[in-house]
Amino acid sequence: MSLRSSNEYLARSMVTITLDRLKEAIRRKRPGLLRRGVVLQHDNATPHSANLTQQWLQRYGWEILPHPAHSPDLAPSDFHLFGPLKRHLGGMAFETEDDLISELRNWFDNLDVDFFRVGINSLLSRWQKCIDLHGDYVEK
Repeated sequence: MSLRSSNEYLARSMVTITLDRLKEAIRRKRPGLLRRGVVLQHDNATPHSANLTQQWLQRYGWEILPHPAHSPDLAPSDFHLFGPLKRHLGGMAFETEDDLISELRNWFDNLDVDFFRVGINSLLSRWQKCIDLHGDYVEK
């Protein structure tokens, strides 16, 4: 196996490991959701569209919410997360990667649950705007 293909396999298997962790967290925190069905949104990055990932999603019956290519309007991380994170980190300097990771963990740990709720709930209106605009960008 070449270095490139082994790195791609590792990235793809990391997605399924992350999905396993997500499934376990849902089972613990919202068990009824697993029975009703999970709708997952992710972009079309290679690890997300890989056969290994798709097989995992099919095995557990998770529905994939379509995500048009190059659609930052519909990715909560792009329209809701990165702006506040960038503002938080603005002006900071880090001696090591571990310092940066520590600050990121601290920031995420201290976010109120409503921060995530607002981001996810605003996705509905953004999808509707995208539909109304026939796929055009919601924010210009």
